[in-house]
Amino acid sequence: MQMKTYTAKTFNLSDLNGISNQTLEMHFKLYEGYVTNTNLLTERISEILSDGQVDKEEMPAYSELTRRLGFEYNGMVLHEYYFGNMKPGAATTPAGKLKQAMEQSFGSYENWLADFKAVGTSPGVGWAITFQDPRTGWLSNHWVTLHNDGNIAGYTPIIVMDAWEHAFVPDYKPFERAKYVDAYFQNIDFEAAESRLKK
Repeated sequence: MQMKTYTAKTFNLSDLNGISNQTLEMHFKLYEGYVTNTNLLTERISEILSDGQVDKEEMPAYSELTRRLGFEYNGMVLHEYYFGNMKPGAATTPAGKLKQAMEQSFGSYENWLADFKAVGTSPGVGWAITFQDPRTGWLSNHWVTLHNDGNIAGYTPIIVMDAWEHAFVPDYKPFERAKYVDAYFQNIDFEAAESRLKK
């Protein structure tokens, strides 16, 4: 079995509004850890499968490895969406197809924004994600907790915001997530988000 190896992507996000370069550097290191762990887990699973079977005594370890792979893999991918939908000097409001999709799904961009911010400031740690239903084109905002817990099967992530504390501390205090959310909206690359739309 040929094993797929992932390489950490690089993102040029220096000098974002309200998110310091120091916080970004720490965040990039965390993301690189997800890439490394995804590769390590994939390698370990491949080793167990090298003889074409999972023996009874291997099953407990195999089960835990495959469960952990979902967490690490989604941690890698969601961070790539997150970093990929920000840029320095980004537009502060969407236009074109993305704005139309927001208006069709929520009645107005302002309604989408209020809903996304409410999701993003919900208690707990996790992710705020605007997903698109590939069957209808409609957008909906969701809270995803542990990377792999709450993603909607088959839906496309359009806008992804990391709401774990590592995304905004030390720039903001742990209870100041709303300030981070406001800063995040000064950096969203709405063109990148629009390019993810399927309809």
